Amino acid sequence: GMSYIITVAVNIAIFALLALSLNIILGLTGMLSMGHAAFYSIGAYASAVMGTRYGMGFFSSAVIGVVFSVVLGMLLGLTTMRLSGSYLAITTMGFAEVVRMVLLSWEDVTNGAFGIQQIPRPSVMGYELTTANGGLYLLVLSFLILSIAFCAAIDNSKLGRTLRAIKNDELATVLMGVSVERYKVTAFAIAGGLAGLVGATFAAMNRYIDPNTFNFDTSMLIVCICILGG
Repeated sequence: GMSYIITVAVNIAIFALLALSLNIILGLTGMLSMGHAAFYSIGAYASAVMGTRYGMGFFSSAVIGVVFSVVLGMLLGLTTMRLSGSYLAITTMGFAEVVRMVLLSWEDVTNGAFGIQQIPRPSVMGYELTTANGGLYLLVLSFLILSIAFCAAIDNSKLGRTLRAIKNDELATVLMGVSVERYKVTAFAIAGGLAGLVGATFAAMNRYIDPNTFNFDTSMLIVCICILGG
């Protein structure tokens, strides 16, 4: 009934957020990254470990998830900043697979293929947010609205204009004295952080995560949403 509809709506919002975050890399900067599930998974895992092991609340564990995925974004950005086209696509794909393999094999922390269970639900002032009471939907919806505003602000900022310039003509942008590498790393860091927030939200909503939720198909799905949605 209603709870099912809300679950579907939450899932739509989650993929909308993931596509929004990838759009910073793909749409603005024109870099084809095929490993976006990596950030999504790190946000989910970092926050889930904080919530289950250290009894952290949703919002503080989500912040840690975001920090981890921003760092991961910077790492990927630094590794790939001189690559473009299919080389970049293949490298980001490999990167996401490496992350998934680490999640699978580092069992002490991630519980391996069994995944992490009983992830605490988000609660606001002692009030649990679930799909049943619609609280989760409001949470994800507010994240979506804030993220749309955030991405619009990036779009209209110097950063957005520079990323667009890199997409349209990288050489001309370099000749104008712009440190293209730094901007690329920034794009990956911001996109990673946003995807990490989505991961944390997904983990708290689903209450169970395993490495296979974040496989290559998920990355491809996000790319497709991004391209088809314009």
